[in-house]
Amino acid sequence: MYLHIWSLLLATLSSSHTAPTTQKSLLGTGHKDGLEDNLTRGSSGRPLRGRFLHVSDLHPDPFYKYHSSSRQEDACHRGEGPAGILGAETTDCDSPVSLINATFKWIEDNLKDEIDFVIWTGDSARHDNDEQIPRTVEQVASLNRMLVSKFVEVFGKEENINDTDPTNDFIIPIIPTWGNNDILPHNILAKGPNPWTKRYLDIWRKFIPEEQKHSFERGGWFYVEVIPNKLAVLSLNTLYFFDSNAAVDGCADPSEPGYQHLEWLRIQLQFLRQRGMKAILMGHVPPARTESKMSWDETCWQRYTLWMHQFRDVVVGSVYGHMNIDHFILQDSHDLDISSILGVNEPTRRTSIDDELNAQSAASYLTELRSEWSHLPKLPKVSSKKEKNRKKRNANAKEERLLKNFGSPWGERYSLSLVSPSVIPNYFPSLRVIEYNITNAETRSPVSTILRARVDGDDVNMLELCQAVDRNKTLETAMLCSQAIDDSSDFQAKKSKFKIPRGPPKSSPPGPAYSPQTFSWLGYTQYYANLTEINDDFTNSTVAKTMNGGVVGSGWKEGKHHGKHPKNSKPSPSNFEFEVEYDTRDDKIFGLKDLTVKSYVTLAGRIGQYKPEKGDRLSTRTLNEKPSVLEPAGHDLLQSVKKHKKKKKHRKHPKHEKRKAINRVWFTFVGRAFVSSRDDNDLHDEFGQPVGLLQDS
Repeated sequence: MYLHIWSLLLATLSSSHTAPTTQKSLLGTGHKDGLEDNLTRGSSGRPLRGRFLHVSDLHPDPFYKYHSSSRQEDACHRGEGPAGILGAETTDCDSPVSLINATFKWIEDNLKDEIDFVIWTGDSARHDNDEQIPRTVEQVASLNRMLVSKFVEVFGKEENINDTDPTNDFIIPIIPTWGNNDILPHNILAKGPNPWTKRYLDIWRKFIPEEQKHSFERGGWFYVEVIPNKLAVLSLNTLYFFDSNAAVDGCADPSEPGYQHLEWLRIQLQFLRQRGMKAILMGHVPPARTESKMSWDETCWQRYTLWMHQFRDVVVGSVYGHMNIDHFILQDSHDLDISSILGVNEPTRRTSIDDELNAQSAASYLTELRSEWSHLPKLPKVSSKKEKNRKKRNANAKEERLLKNFGSPWGERYSLSLVSPSVIPNYFPSLRVIEYNITNAETRSPVSTILRARVDGDDVNMLELCQAVDRNKTLETAMLCSQAIDDSSDFQAKKSKFKIPRGPPKSSPPGPAYSPQTFSWLGYTQYYANLTEINDDFTNSTVAKTMNGGVVGSGWKEGKHHGKHPKNSKPSPSNFEFEVEYDTRDDKIFGLKDLTVKSYVTLAGRIGQYKPEKGDRLSTRTLNEKPSVLEPAGHDLLQSVKKHKKKKKHRKHPKHEKRKAINRVWFTFVGRAFVSSRDDNDLHDEFGQPVGLLQDS
């Protein structure tokens, strides 16, 4: 009922602000020397490097056997087949311990001295995918303990014998979180305190600050000041938001742990604002949401998106795992709906994304994302001269409308979630290193800013807000406030308790997620380990070229080598290493000059173009002649194809027909989503648009 109207209230709460007259210079691609000279200290006391590591979904499996079968009934535990010594890439088998050891050894040799902290987003036990070897509570716990020991091996302090503080055992902070497979049964976590929160309080005792152990036992959430008094990482327990967790029921009822968790998050963000600090959010299950699919309960998504919008001056960015595919998600504040936040009306029915995506569901999900991104607003291009005089004369109405739809010149209508691929080789094993700006990180926030945040940052009651708004200003505002006052007593009682956090202080510039400044994310390097080359079990002639990596009817991936046998009886792998798949700092196709929300909204808009601009077109003359799968039904491209088919008899000779170019940004996006493990022809078949049927526009 309140859809799209909610943004009017947000606009009332949010203050308009102007861009800083000058921006601090950012570190260029040759940033290493500059970082070495920076004396800013992290929580460990060593100089900052301006990078952190994101590692996710390791899924160690002690029962994995090399050269075993990758069929679903065998799960790389028995039989004979293509499972490599370091993992069965493009299958649904879990990670061998050899891959875990090799990964941590590579991190020790290549990243240990180059990063400031580690974000570890869960799923640190094997899947329950083998009926002959069911998981147990002790097994899940012991696998998590094993990974803690690996972090100790790489990042533990050598001289720490007489130190009684368990959180001082590492040279840099390590921040873990829950995965849906880190509990038994998987996905199901009841309200805490419970046996699992108590168990992980012990397993992660080296990571959780002493003063937060009580709240962790209650709900599994905590935060770490990775740069004391400046930057904190908040570890979210997304299992309480997860739509597949049958033990909880969303985030609308104050008795639910999801509601309590988001209240904790609101309070922490408020405190960080008051202290002049910034925050990075991390979790396992991302807030994925499309027209027909979702991973979080709608009430949780709504409240979280509201928090992200109102605390956009505090949150630097957020990172997640779980889905195994490399992509990003935009949360749109225009989708906020007060009735959905309060759980009053039935939300739009969406299919729950139960677990990690298989190849078919991933393709459908990515295609839906693209369809939604095709409707994103574009930021108008305004000349500097016109911008200077914009306030002195009436600007072009179209440009004003586009700017309003974009949220601000920095895209503040949206918030961003980065979803990293996994170590488990469902595709290729992956790691991500994110670079952030540490220029002037040693400068404390001025007291005046903190005091202003205390004044302007108080929560506001829903009804008080309505009373403060001029109800005659617009019809929509009048309708909304009338509803807030005149609804039933039960709904009224809920509303009177709901408090909307205020937006950024009036004097504050856009936050680090929107405008380049200290702690803004500059770019990231995506690493991957090409297990096909490293395991070296097959010659090119023996590799099976199969659609979707050998997915069987049940959705299980047997992998691109399924049905084949290794060329040698004994493994003889090459040296294990992660190599750069792509680096956003010098990527010509995505063209991300930084990781701000504005950059990603622009990128998403380019991905969503079914008729891309010339610079984003991929030549189709080298593709197979057969038409590919059509774009989503209902799109104008499909309508154009139908119209063209009706006129087919009027065509000239086929050799004179021009061919429609494919969007190379979209093609690159889906190729990277599967960590460059999919054959290009397969990607064209699954994600391409018809060629040879349309004339160039």
